[in-house]
Amino acid sequence: MAAKSIPGATSVSRRRLALVIGIDDYENHPILKNPKNDAEKLSSLLQRIGFIIDTSSLVKTYAEIKRKILDFELSIELNDVVLFYFAGHGVQWEDQNYLMPKDFPQFPETNEADLEEIAGILEKGVLKKEMADMLKADILKKKIAGILKMKAINAQDILNTLSDRKPYVTIFLLDCCREYVLRNPDLNTRGPSSNTRNSKSAGLAAMHKAGALVAFACAPGTYVDDRPKDKNSLFMEHLIKHIETPNEDIVNILRDVIDGVMEDSNDTQIPFLSVQLRHKNIYLCEQAQGNKNSSE
Repeated sequence: MAAKSIPGATSVSRRRLALVIGIDDYENHPILKNPKNDAEKLSSLLQRIGFIIDTSSLVKTYAEIKRKILDFELSIELNDVVLFYFAGHGVQWEDQNYLMPKDFPQFPETNEADLEEIAGILEKGVLKKEMADMLKADILKKKIAGILKMKAINAQDILNTLSDRKPYVTIFLLDCCREYVLRNPDLNTRGPSSNTRNSKSAGLAAMHKAGALVAFACAPGTYVDDRPKDKNSLFMEHLIKHIETPNEDIVNILRDVIDGVMEDSNDTQIPFLSVQLRHKNIYLCEQAQGNKNSSE
């Protein structure tokens, strides 16, 4: 059946650019199985439907990712269709989402110097003894915030900088709601206990940007497992099934992905969409009537 043609749809003349990153071999955090496979599969499919993807190297470290994001940002022209995908570990901290590079260090813990500092404050009578735990937590929070700002990638900053280049649309896909180890005294999913090795992440926070579509592999505040027995994540497995659907709006494609993920997970994993698109009929795989593939 010939592909449908809808007035006002994304023009085949628009450039389609994608930056796809998948990190599995973490140096200081649990190794993942799916992200590299997911990134390679998505890159192949996007190229097949006409996206321009830089496949010259696999970016993994903090420095590599920062350089690649800058290069990608500068390559964006007015009215491009822009897609960003990240698979790996992600952290929510103080309502901000951070993407963890391969060389992200271990999270800091309270050390002897911190305890001595607290003891000195208590000796001076500045604080009551019952305030010691709060002070300890505050010191730890400052350490974690500092290392995230210096060694992780703020996802909202990426979304902002890409969108500020005035593309036709920014599609932002995050498949990083996986388990990680982080002691955060404010997270409801764990207490102040020092034993956090078996703790699970509280997921990522919702993100918004005018003219953008943001899709999370799981709902804000939840997490997914890495499916070590499977080649691809559950989110990618269903994205693969639908991404090449010709002349189908991206919102409808992702709704089909969400439905498939929920069905296969018995509703334990619920992907989440944040849609602030300015245009209708955003096609990833656009075909003129009678054409087999938009890139032909």
